[in-house]
Amino acid sequence: MSRPPGVDPDTSPGRGSNARPAVTQLRLSAFRSHRAAAFPLGPMTLFAGPSGSGKSNALQAYEALALLGAGRDLATAFPDPAECVPERAVADRQGRRGFRIGCTVDGPAGPVLLDLAVQTEPSLRVAGERLTAGGRTLLTTALRDPARSVVEAAWHTAGSATVTRGPLPDDRLGTALLPLRVAGSTEAQLQVLAAAEQVVVALRSVFACDPRPERMRQPVPAGAGRLRRGCDNLAEVLHRTRSECAKRHARLASAARTGCAGAVADVAVEELAGGRVRALLARGGALGSTPVGRLGEGELRFLGLALVLLTGPGVLAMDQVAEVPVAYQSLTVLADGFDRSLDPEQTRQLVALGAEMCARGHIRLVGTVTDASCARGVDGVTVVDLVP
Repeated sequence: MSRPPGVDPDTSPGRGSNARPAVTQLRLSAFRSHRAAAFPLGPMTLFAGPSGSGKSNALQAYEALALLGAGRDLATAFPDPAECVPERAVADRQGRRGFRIGCTVDGPAGPVLLDLAVQTEPSLRVAGERLTAGGRTLLTTALRDPARSVVEAAWHTAGSATVTRGPLPDDRLGTALLPLRVAGSTEAQLQVLAAAEQVVVALRSVFACDPRPERMRQPVPAGAGRLRRGCDNLAEVLHRTRSECAKRHARLASAARTGCAGAVADVAVEELAGGRVRALLARGGALGSTPVGRLGEGELRFLGLALVLLTGPGVLAMDQVAEVPVAYQSLTVLADGFDRSLDPEQTRQLVALGAEMCARGHIRLVGTVTDASCARGVDGVTVVDLVP
């Protein structure tokens, strides 16, 4: 919907190419229920499996990497770090326990691998980090002195000194700090910067979405806000965006016809007293309209997820990479419980919409489902089957 003038996400550069950095593999070497796991991530990826199979754990790791890539500290990315340690993990001789996660980011710099080891006991700290590309280690960090709140970092520089060494904070992702520490005055330094920036851009493109029907039913103040994680301000966002891109709004109305019961002519917004607004399903003709507060949980979750899939970073409450041209940015939606409260037909329609939008190249989706039967065989959809 909302976008800078002259930029159409359906036709912008990078479509079908690696111009937009994207996470293409998630590695959970030792994280919660996962050990030595590596999951491929396509344009649209659904983790499938019963309760206890580790679906949500995978998305938690991805979101934590996104927060670290945005410069947040470990405590923010892992609010309950002890729960991230695999069960029955044994402490080493120094009494240390922790977990290990990582990812591969493809883009203009080629495949770049980020691997991170986090110590949770006796204190939460980065134990080690490695950034590699083209078979070369570009950055390594290691916790050398437990008495100091830093890690020893070394990054590739070539020349007479093959590496540059220096301290980095032990509660942040070193890769996200490299652009502030590397001058970029040599070819090797430029390679390090290109790899680090590619990873950061991909990780910062994440929007975690979990529509909360119980919060979506009431009218909300009108404003210029962006859609929040729980989609509770859906009416506010529709009030602002429905006239900004008629084509996308028409697609949302079309999606509502497949995901909501009864006739749907449009998704409208009604202005109420006190500067509040509420969303409506316009039924058409003499049928009037239905406030979204009267819809079922599945219908509300469907509407929230459809709006996210049909919009872009400028409409979502997420950290945008302002220094990167919009045409080379991508949006990755994390949707835990993608099929929660949906009936099979709603799930099928939402999968079809997600596959269509992801195929256009400006959005990626990683979600979890209990039943992936409606997604198997759909072009562009990768199903990762997990078992407890």
